[in-house]
Formats: sequence, C-alpha cells, structure tokens
Amino acid sequence: MAGTIKAIRGMKDILPPETGRWQLIEQVAREVFDLYGYQEMRLPLLERTELFARSIGADTDIVAKEMYTFADRHGESLTLRPEATAQVVRAVLENRLERGFWVKKYYTIGPMFRYERPQKGRYRQFHQINCEALGTDAPELDAEVIFLLVDILGRLKIEQVRLLINSLGCPECQVDFKARLSLFLAAKEGWCDDCRRRRDTNPLRVLDCKSQRCQELLRPAPMMRDCLCEACAGHYARVLELLGRAGVAFEEQPRLVRGLDYYTRTAFEVAAVGLGSQDAVAGGGRYNGLARDLGGPDLPGLGFAIGEDRLVEILPPDCGQGRQEKIFLAALGTAAREVALALLQELRQQGLAGEMDFDDRSLKAQMSLADRLGATYTVILGDQELAQGQATLRHMATGEQEQVPLPDLAPRLLKR
Repeated sequence: MAGTIKAIRGMKDILPPETGRWQLIEQVAREVFDLYGYQEMRLPLLERTELFARSIGADTDIVAKEMYTFADRHGESLTLRPEATAQVVRAVLENRLERGFWVKKYYTIGPMFRYERPQKGRYRQFHQINCEALGTDAPELDAEVIFLLVDILGRLKIEQVRLLINSLGCPECQVDFKARLSLFLAAKEGWCDDCRRRRDTNPLRVLDCKSQRCQELLRPAPMMRDCLCEACAGHYARVLELLGRAGVAFEEQPRLVRGLDYYTRTAFEVAAVGLGSQDAVAGGGRYNGLARDLGGPDLPGLGFAIGEDRLVEILPPDCGQGRQEKIFLAALGTAAREVALALLQELRQQGLAGEMDFDDRSLKAQMSLADRLGATYTVILGDQELAQGQATLRHMATGEQEQVPLPDLAPRLLKR
C-alpha cells in the first residue's frame, strides 16, 4: 500500500489555530493601508519570465538560482512570482494606471516562490504583504512609506525591532561606487565562492553576503555615502530629517543593499530580535527606473515587503487567538437537536459564535467537548427542558447553572 502524500519540502501547511495569527496580521495591515490611502491589487501567481529577468537582474541569485520557471504547452517561459514589485509595476503600466498627477498607492497580500534552502521563517512558498507607491521622487513619500510600515508593526505590538536605512544613490552614483568597490574587491583574497562570482558580475551583491569572513573583509571597503551626488545626498538627508522629526528611531547602515537590482536611493530593512542571522522581517526602498526598464514612462516609485512567515514567528503569543466568547449547545435526542440547530442559527445571527455536537453523544461527552472548544457558556437542551420551554445555561468557568426560557436565551447571552 502506498504511503500518505506529504507536502513539498519548503512549503508549509498553515493550520488552525495559527491561521488566526495570519488573519490578525493581514487585518491590521489592511486597516493601516486604508488609512494611508492604499488600494488592494490581486495579481496572478504566474508571470512571463522576462518580467523578472528584466527587472530583478539576470545576475541576482533570485533569477540565476531561485526562480520556479517552466515552459507552458506553447513553449512560453513562465515563472511563479518570486516578488511582487515588478508585477505591480507591470499591472500599472498595462492598465494605464499611471495616468494623472496623483501618487498611485497599491498593496498586495499573497504567496511568492523561491527555490532556496528552507529554514526557520524562510520557505520556498512564502507570503508577503507588499506596499507600492508610484508617481513622485519626493523624500516626503519615502518618509510616509516608512511611517506606514512602522505603524503596522506598532499596532501588532512588534517592539524589539531595528529600522536600518541607507541610500544607494542614483545610477550615476552607483557607477562611481561600483568602480571603487570593484577595485577594492579585486585587491583582496579570501572571499567565499558566491562573492568571487559576484565581484565580477554584480559587486553590490558582495555587500549582502552573510558570511562572517566576508563581512570582516568588507570592513575597510568604500562607502556608498561617499559617492552620492548632491541631489541624492540631499534627498537622503531630507528623509532622515523627516524620520527624526516624527520620532521614528533608525540606524544608518552604510553597507545595506537590497537583493534586487532595481533599487535606487532610499533602501531600508526592519530587523527583529529572535530570528537568528536571517532577521529581516521587512524591507524596501526606491525603484525609480523600474517602470522605464519595463517599457513604460519614467515613473518613480518605492515600497516595501513584509515577510508574513517571519512576522508570525515574533508576534506576541496572545495575538490572533481568535474569538474569546463562544456558546456550545448540548442537545440530547433528535427533537432537542432540531431545536438546538435553529437556536444556534439565531445566536449566530445576533453575532454570537456557537457550536453543537451532531453525533448523539452523552451529556458528559458533550460537556467535555464544550470545554475543549473553550466555550464560555453551554446551553443544555433535553426532553425535560423542551417540555418546559426553557434551557439550562451553564457557565463553564464557575459551574453555575440557571434555567432560562428559550425566547429569552439570545437576549440574555448578548447582555452578558
């Protein structure tokens, strides 16, 4: 006999009661997005491979090693989305949403896919909350996007976090910096295999290496801030000024880069305590040239992604535990179950959560079930109660019981 089929490695079932924590995160995020004027996009899981190759960068680890790519029946190369920003920009351009002078604000919530080594909080199917704002290069928008991210984390009571920030400059700044960095990298030995490859193809990626040995070698490396043009330096200074005025704590991280090639100017991450070396729960920045690279107008933009899988790991234990008040109906006999089912629907229509047993178990078994389900009250219905037109209402914590006429049951429970 064949064994049971198991989930694919790196892809996780999200089961109750943990799903309550996910729902809480997404509910809070939607509420905050609404406050800041963002609208939701729901986009396909599949895109043409070209979209990610052109936007993320052919020399990045994502495109080179991590994408789930395959040919469809017509031979077209398709990819399960590894990130959402390029996809949102594609949707904006394709549907002409960039028209008009106002900033366009969108968010997405859903799964992404990357083939990488599974570890705590990091899966091959992972989930992100993405924020994307397009239409202006004003540093005030950079600050507002960071305010939004901090607002979401604050409402979720995520306290032990660090906001790390840097400027990657414009493409002209990056040409100068890459030239200096390449000379530095070529003059040193001892890099890991990935960094030896990256220093020739994409030297900025070396700064993102997690190897302690490579980080030690990078200590005297040139800094991006020393290569910023006047406009980029002014933009960065203004962003920091606005964050400081708003009381948002941040740390400048001069070696902070993002794992995607389209980032320019402001780049930031939120690192959390308790996640080990892979401690980033959110990150983002500007991508001013992305729309142009995808065939659209010169449309500046920026955004961030929150990793839901990692955020669930550090969410306070009492968050997302679901509805606390629940009613259980213990019905004894066919007639009682019929009345109980109708009564249960009445309670639900009044906004009270409730459940009942359908399998004709004993009262003792049903009371045990009510206790396991965490019911606050149990309504007991049997032949005697039906004959008297009332129910026995039992408070599960104290064991106190009282007789309540059936018409008064819902109002009495609502009052309590």
